[in-house]
Amino acid sequence: MSGLVVRTGFGLLYAAVFIACLLLGTLPTALFIAAMSWLCCFEFYRMMRLDGKVPNELLGLAAAILFPLSALVHPLWLTALIFLFVLSLGLWYVYSPRTRIADVAVTAFGPLYTGFMLSAIVLLREAIPGFPGALLSIGVCASLWVSDSFAYLVGSRFGRHKMAPKISPNKSWEGFAGGLLGSVIIWLILWLTGFYDLNIWLAIGIGLAVAILGVFGDLIESRIKRGVGVKDSGNFIPGHGGMLDRSDSLIFGCITAYFLLFIGGVL
Repeated sequence: MSGLVVRTGFGLLYAAVFIACLLLGTLPTALFIAAMSWLCCFEFYRMMRLDGKVPNELLGLAAAILFPLSALVHPLWLTALIFLFVLSLGLWYVYSPRTRIADVAVTAFGPLYTGFMLSAIVLLREAIPGFPGALLSIGVCASLWVSDSFAYLVGSRFGRHKMAPKISPNKSWEGFAGGLLGSVIIWLILWLTGFYDLNIWLAIGIGLAVAILGVFGDLIESRIKRGVGVKDSGNFIPGHGGMLDRSDSLIFGCITAYFLLFIGGVL
């Protein structure tokens, strides 16, 4: 019971700070996401060192911070940063004889997996001004949080058929269905607000897609952890593990929502 209380308390604190930044505007959102990205990338590099890789943390962590911040200016800056980052990695590889291509690869993957993907949250918050924009950003994140919660509740009660037993033994197809339902409920609430040019079928479709990609994000991080032999990416959030553990579904779910909202004409 005490473990559940700790997990719930810190989970609510994390969500409260996250939501407060989204409500306060684009700059607080970008700063929060940059800090999140730094922590996620740091934890990823820590796991890669356990696997014998030697990432260039100076370049990688700087990129993880700059990717979300560049979304404040213009999407072109994001492209320019990726170019400069890859160029810097190439020069590091050329002038550092002991560096292996595997070290370069994990250095590149870290900030792309964290900062670049999470920058979609900043772009979402920036796309629609005022309270409707904050509510949409909160709704996107909430759809993933609620999806995780529904998946856990349904899976722990009714889960019988394992989804990926070798990667994530606790995940079940029954829980997956519950997660889809949770995400769709949040997207239907967003549709009912009437703030957005969002029809019911688009809302349902995005809700399903976001939940599915959120599960993929979870499985990808589980595969990384299993590959290096750790249970959690870190211990930053008591009861939840590391920041990467808490953000794995957001990494793929939020950018999916951004693309589909843009394609659907909502943004």
